[in-house]
Amino acid sequence: MISAHFFLTALVVVLAPGTGVIFTIAMGLGRGPKAALWAALGCTFGILPALIAAALGLAAILHTSAVLFNIMKLLGVAFLLYLAWQAVKEGGALSVRAETDRSSGWTICRRAALINILNPKLSVFFLALLPPFLSGQTATASQEMFLLGGVFMAMTFFVFAGYGIFAAQAREVLLGSERIMRWLNRSFAAIFVALAGRLAFERA
Repeated sequence: MISAHFFLTALVVVLAPGTGVIFTIAMGLGRGPKAALWAALGCTFGILPALIAAALGLAAILHTSAVLFNIMKLLGVAFLLYLAWQAVKEGGALSVRAETDRSSGWTICRRAALINILNPKLSVFFLALLPPFLSGQTATASQEMFLLGGVFMAMTFFVFAGYGIFAAQAREVLLGSERIMRWLNRSFAAIFVALAGRLAFERA
C-alpha cells in the first residue's frame, strides 16, 4: 500500500508546479516565510474535501455530472482571476512589496485552501491516483484511501513550505528593485490568468 512506488509517484505530483505552488511562492516573495508557511498549510488542508469526496465515491458523481462540474470549474476560474487581479493591484493581497506582512495567517490560509477546494479535477485526480495502491480489500478501501491521502497531504505541506521558504530567502534581494517587483507582480498575474484559462477548458 504505502510503497516506494507510491512515495515516488506522490512526490513527482507534489513537486510539479501548479496553482498552489505559485500561490505559496508568491506569498514567500511578497510577504515572507511566515506567510509562505500559512499558504502551504492552506493548500494542504484544501486537499481534504477532494480526498473525502474520492474516498466516499462523491468524486464519481462530480465526474459524471456536467452541471456540477462546470459550476465548480467556473468558481475556480473566477477565483484564479481574482488572484491575478490581487497580484497587479496596488497593495493587493498577492502583490510583492517591501512592507511587512499585515494579512492574518488565517486569511492567507483560507485563500490557499480555496485554490484546491474550487478545483473540480482534484477529486477526480484522487480517484485515479489512489486506487492502484490499495490492497484490494473492499472493507478497508476507504480507510486505505484516507491513509494514502494523509501521506500525500503531509508531503504537500513540506514540499510547498520548502518552495515558499526558498522564495522568501530571495525576498531581500528583490525588494531593492521596484522594476523587479513590478515584473514579478505582472508575471504572477499572467500565470494565474493562464491557469484560469487552462481550468476553463477542462472537461469532466
